[in-house]
Amino acid sequence: MPKVEPGAKVPPFSLPATGGDSWRLKDAAGRALVIYFYPKDMTSGCTRESQDFRDLHAAFRKSGVEIVGVSRDSVASHEKFKAKEALPFTLLSDEKEEVCKLFDVIREKSLYGRKYLGIERSTFLIDPKGVLRREWRKVKVPGHAEEVLEAAKSL
Repeated sequence: MPKVEPGAKVPPFSLPATGGDSWRLKDAAGRALVIYFYPKDMTSGCTRESQDFRDLHAAFRKSGVEIVGVSRDSVASHEKFKAKEALPFTLLSDEKEEVCKLFDVIREKSLYGRKYLGIERSTFLIDPKGVLRREWRKVKVPGHAEEVLEAAKSL
């Protein structure tokens, strides 16, 4: 599946989700959607980012925007993370990296000199018609959720 580009319609996809069901892109039809990709549940940067989206969740909802988070962690890990941080939105498990590859977020990373492939923190804003309108790559967490909210309000 080729990667999605800004201005293009996002192809349909489905992933296992918190709450026990699969989540499909068409579940967000008619609403704007923020998809944020993060490396790992329960890590400091990912926790802070998720808390920021949590804290602004009501403002996103008021603007007609749904939020979903995606990582390669299992649904069981996501359920623990969601409960611990009281996240009001769905987390999607992409253990096979299918949607990660669709959005081209898998990158070579380095930790203590060891190279590995992992998720580059990235966020995507999709309009109510399913068209990718904005992307943020190599995200720095402070102020990011607020920036995404402002962009979402302009749709």
